[in-house]
Amino acid sequence: MTSPLEQKKIKITGPSMVTANRTWDGAVVYRTGQKGWSTELRDAAIVRTSDDARALLAEGVADDVGAIGAYIAPVELKEGGKIGPGNLREQIRSEGVTIDISVPA
Repeated sequence: MTSPLEQKKIKITGPSMVTANRTWDGAVVYRTGQKGWSTELRDAAIVRTSDDARALLAEGVADDVGAIGAYIAPVELKEGGKIGPGNLREQIRSEGVTIDISVPA
């Protein structure tokens, strides 16, 4: 699941991405395949091996463009190539907190 760069082992159990927050506004950002950052999850570079995850994380940490706390997170690949958050934490980070409460009529 999430794997800080300092860990010696990075275990990937499925499609994953590198994500972080920007220091100046706190926006959630995703590492792209073009060696940049985007606020759009659909732009995230997807990795499937620990070597690729390690490399993408290292370049994200090294570029120092104001993204802090970069880490690896799971993603869900949906029909049509759409990318979705792979766990509840990432869903909340990308979409905000939403709670569905049934209200009796």
